[in-house]
Amino acid sequence: MRAAYIEQLGSPDVIRYGDQPTPEPGPTDVLVDVTAVSVNHVDTFVRSGAWRTPLTFPFVIGRDLTGTVAAVGTGVHRFRPGDRVWCNSLGHDGRQGAAAERVVVPVDRLYRLPESADPYETVALAHPAATAYLGLFTHGRLRSGETVVVVGAGGNVGSALVVMAAAAGARVVAVASARDAAYCRGLGADHVVDYRDPDVPGRIRAAAPAGADLYLDASGTNDLETAVDLLAGRGRIVLLAGLRSRPVLPVGPLYLRDRSIHGFAISHATAEELAEAASAVNRLVADGRLRPRAVERLHLSDAAEAHRRLEEGKVHGKLVLSVTDGA
Repeated sequence: MRAAYIEQLGSPDVIRYGDQPTPEPGPTDVLVDVTAVSVNHVDTFVRSGAWRTPLTFPFVIGRDLTGTVAAVGTGVHRFRPGDRVWCNSLGHDGRQGAAAERVVVPVDRLYRLPESADPYETVALAHPAATAYLGLFTHGRLRSGETVVVVGAGGNVGSALVVMAAAAGARVVAVASARDAAYCRGLGADHVVDYRDPDVPGRIRAAAPAGADLYLDASGTNDLETAVDLLAGRGRIVLLAGLRSRPVLPVGPLYLRDRSIHGFAISHATAEELAEAASAVNRLVADGRLRPRAVERLHLSDAAEAHRRLEEGKVHGKLVLSVTDGA
């Protein structure tokens, strides 16, 4: 079978496209014919070694896929050949990646693709939407009626945060570019603050005078001095982006009002947490409330170019690698 893989850590130039052995599913695995694979920043971190995780060479890159079940292990009863499926947790922690014509997925990390879902749009949502769910609910403990501030609301994770928070009955203050204001309101934001405004904190306070119950920065800027001051009593900050950011931590205001900061990476989510997130993603995809803003399709053989463009900041929306056609 054909795959995008690496034989050492390094720049996008280490990515190869060629033949690799077809994997064999174990008793609790599912063999999937892959349709599409998304390209995420975390994929570049694994490939370069910026984020260390157990892997063996040759290593197939990529995390997220949509596809069709080809075969199931003897202990698998939830899926059968022909089922449309998706997964967002391959390519790390000892698991080979998704960027191949056929891959093996542990059954507890595989989810049904909604009947009406487009496989290219869904794979583009898999990583950002699951990240948003975990940030809001698993780690942020969001409740209906609370106020949520989302920084970077026009991006992939940010837009999913807005949709999910609004769907849960939260009041959403989105921080984004002025050109994204209408888009964010269409996703469910109650207020939109232009991130270029000379007084962003003042604009947020005006929109949320009682303070933010939950604050998430999908842009990775992580200005904690500002964020902590904007929280309500017992407000929470959830850190989910900004691998290289080193913000100042205002300890006094943080503990004097019972405020808290919690960081998480989706790579550490349990299979049960990911399955819960997948159920929420499927519901929102099925009813049309969650869709990617823009999807650009390349072929699997263009994986190195996709990584290169992502690292250079030349991607708007999501890059998706098509396995089944020339895109």
